[in-house]
Amino acid sequence: MLVDRQPGLSVRLKLTLSYAGFLMLAGAVLLVAGYFSLSRGFHPGVVFTVRSHADLLHSFAPIAATVLGFLLAFGLLGGWLLAGHMLAPLSRINDATRMAARGSLAHRIEMDGPNDEFRELADSFDTMLERLEAHVAEQQRFAANASHELRTPLAITRTLLDVARMDPDRDTAALVDRLQVVNTRAINLTEALLLLSRAEQRLFAHEQVDLSLAAEDATETLLPLAERHGVALETTGDMALTSGSPALLLQLTTNLVHNAIVHNLAEHGTVWVTTAAEPRAAVLIVENTGARLSPHLVATLAEPFQRGTERVHADQAGVGLGLAIVKRIAEAHDGTLDLAGRPDGGLRVTVRLPAA
Repeated sequence: MLVDRQPGLSVRLKLTLSYAGFLMLAGAVLLVAGYFSLSRGFHPGVVFTVRSHADLLHSFAPIAATVLGFLLAFGLLGGWLLAGHMLAPLSRINDATRMAARGSLAHRIEMDGPNDEFRELADSFDTMLERLEAHVAEQQRFAANASHELRTPLAITRTLLDVARMDPDRDTAALVDRLQVVNTRAINLTEALLLLSRAEQRLFAHEQVDLSLAAEDATETLLPLAERHGVALETTGDMALTSGSPALLLQLTTNLVHNAIVHNLAEHGTVWVTTAAEPRAAVLIVENTGARLSPHLVATLAEPFQRGTERVHADQAGVGLGLAIVKRIAEAHDGTLDLAGRPDGGLRVTVRLPAA
């Protein structure tokens, strides 16, 4: 928000006036001290070029005025040049700020020179611009992907309705079933987007949460899904206390277990859910069997709308936000998410959250 302020003196002019004023004050003090030193040493009986205090003052005043005038001119000129030199880095920072305000986030100050306050400010500003540029680029990609993902079920729905209108004899039950599937997908995507936004904005109260209980709840809820896919669930571990939103942390655990089930072997797969308490962290580890994953694929799995099509069941494509939501929830709780391919195939996901 821009505030309308009255125009005032520039910082450079203020520094110039301050420097000149200080120089004038110091000169005046020295001149007064010099005058009183001469006056104390003056005696009427002693031969001087002046014969009284009035003559001394009359002779000293022009010299003092000349000196003060020189100090004023020197102070203004020197102060202006010195202030300009000292504030030159600030001008570069100000120019970069204006460019950023116009939407150009690629510019960097890259200030050289000694490691002083201006250098630290410029480096901090460059770091902020780098993070802001990355965040804006990520948001733009996310918005584009979200628009595409939301447009797909709407386009399918419109196509189905157009076909039904042109073919009155079409099987209505099959059409309704298909529309229900498409509508459910759109609802799931919308709910996932809302959950992702909530996690990013940290709109939740903090409570003590035991990750081992969250793991038990998630595996119990998803046990029927695991049985349908022929996947065995194994839950072990100790109490792991952290602080955060119970609902979001349960969602995090549920997403991980759900992904581990649906991204698994076609039959006889296994999912291991483990919790542990470290000195400064509560740890949740979810592993699953499956195909070997390339490091490149693993590095992209936590990005929005990356479904890992090399390892997903055909009927469980999801909306591509499972691990993205996990990552955002972990970050919202000041935690970390680590993904690693297992040597025998499958994925190992490790979430570390600050210990309560």
